[in-house]
Amino acid sequence: MTAPENTRQHALAPRADGRRWLWVTIARVVGWLAALVGVGFLVGGPLAGLLEDEDGMISALQSARTSTWDAVSHVGSRAADTATIVGTALAVGLVLRLVWKSWVEPLLVWAAVALQSAVFLATTLLVSRERPELDQLDPAPPTSSFPSGHSGASTALYLSLGLVLASHVRSRAGRVLVVALLVLVPLGVGLSRLYRGMHHPSDVVFGVLNGVVAVLVVRAAVLGWRDEPVRRD
Repeated sequence: MTAPENTRQHALAPRADGRRWLWVTIARVVGWLAALVGVGFLVGGPLAGLLEDEDGMISALQSARTSTWDAVSHVGSRAADTATIVGTALAVGLVLRLVWKSWVEPLLVWAAVALQSAVFLATTLLVSRERPELDQLDPAPPTSSFPSGHSGASTALYLSLGLVLASHVRSRAGRVLVVALLVLVPLGVGLSRLYRGMHHPSDVVFGVLNGVVAVLVVRAAVLGWRDEPVRRD
């Protein structure tokens, strides 16, 4: 997406080769799901022994626990709860719609969050990985520890929002700054989930990757579906 001009506004319009666009998008989603599930089987099975030492990072974080960091991590973890993510995504999308009078921006944010969630849920149905055998500060949801849904959801939301906002910033430095500031949120969420003993580090890494891939797939799909900008005099 590029910064819109005053006399031009992007509009959603179907491509002539819509069927090919659909199959390419489906192939990307299925391919990523297959890859994520494959990694999940590996880290929960053949590679489990090689990854035993990764929980040392969680132990180090837990040894440094204080009441202050407990409270901070609680906020960081709750920031990516399902209700918070859905509510924030809806509110942000509506604001984007009001500001730029276009459905492209909110669609990108909403679809990225939805796609991340769908891939996450499908993966947890197929992959079973136990949570760290360490002190946990939050109730463990029934889903698999792999991948981290909190990390994926926050990444999908704030990265997609960052790209949308950056597309309306003219300077390159400004675009980089906007995205960098917003991705600090999923970074804080991931560290909070580790601190609170809810995930292995590899769960968080692939949760973040799930969010990133969801944003990239949706962005490619939205931009691929859209025709050339429509001039509005």
